[in-house]
Amino acid sequence: MSENKLTITAICGSLREGSFNRRVLKAMEGLAPKHWEIHHADISAIPLYNADIESQGDPHSVAQFKESIRRADGVLIVTPEYNMGIPGVLKNALDWASRPVKSSVLIQKPFAIAGATPGSGGTAQSQAQVRQTLLAMNAYTMPGPKVLIGSVHEKLNETTGELDDEATLRHLEKFLIAFEQWILIFKQSQK
Repeated sequence: MSENKLTITAICGSLREGSFNRRVLKAMEGLAPKHWEIHHADISAIPLYNADIESQGDPHSVAQFKESIRRADGVLIVTPEYNMGIPGVLKNALDWASRPVKSSVLIQKPFAIAGATPGSGGTAQSQAQVRQTLLAMNAYTMPGPKVLIGSVHEKLNETTGELDDEATLRHLEKFLIAFEQWILIFKQSQK
């Protein structure tokens, strides 16, 4: 495994500061290899996609979001599932990032998707929709291992609220190692 620095952009599909998915992302940051530099992309200020706004130039929040993806070696999305689907705010951010279509920052960018929910489905429906959006933009979405954390509220430390379920943490570690290997496949092919 490479010890060269990797720049990772992390996107949380939930806006809530204390969301389960932010806690999962925080746990991933603690488990990530030391040579990873993780930056959080803020999607909270991105306006609803509107071609009239786009025709006047990307709003600052959109330009920042696109740049965070452009400069990343890989993008990690951790998302909840709302009503059996992708959160609207995340879909909207990806729609902005998909523009302009022929030179989108999503094209040929390595992605990994994870998610957590108090329900039993582990965000499978939401992740499938994120994959569909990324597939449409020719992004390179890691096929597995999948991180579908169900009953996440039962896997948190009662005192700190942090994710502390050993089996889940071990699985997250394997997921992060696989993501690095996924990124390196495409970095090597660009040489």
